[in-house]
Amino acid sequence: MVHLQQVHRPVLLAYVVRLTGGDVHWAEDVVQETMVRAWRNPDARNADGRWTRGWLCTVARRIVIDNVRAAQARPPETSDEHTAEIPTERDEVERMIDGREIRSAIAALPERLRTVLVEVYYEEHSVAEAAEVLDVPEGTVKSRTFHALRALHNALSMRGFFVDRRD
Repeated sequence: MVHLQQVHRPVLLAYVVRLTGGDVHWAEDVVQETMVRAWRNPDARNADGRWTRGWLCTVARRIVIDNVRAAQARPPETSDEHTAEIPTERDEVERMIDGREIRSAIAALPERLRTVLVEVYYEEHSVAEAAEVLDVPEGTVKSRTFHALRALHNALSMRGFFVDRRD
């Protein structure tokens, strides 16, 4: 076993690092598994009682191939940091309820404020475009937008929403 470690391991590790695309940690695992399989297969030794480098490289290559196939057969792994981003059923329900509350608060605004919000935020029109659609001066659109946002903030606050005013 000492001969196996001292003579073949460095060369085998360099070979497996190339097979694994430079992943040294994976290569070390493959080399370790290759050594274990060599130790468990004494019949694979040559007449001198030692394992050949060709046999060891073939075993290592097959281990890498098996690892790649196994990884392709299962879904990709994700880290814990991404699990918080996966929406839950409760998130969808809350989003639906929030959407209804916001639409209801907008619907309760006076028409002149509601229409300017729809044009600027939902239709994504510029102030000039909204002014043209609503047939009012641009300054009126700006003023109504300011008052509409303030009224919407108050309406949502009354409905229990926390609205951050730093935006």
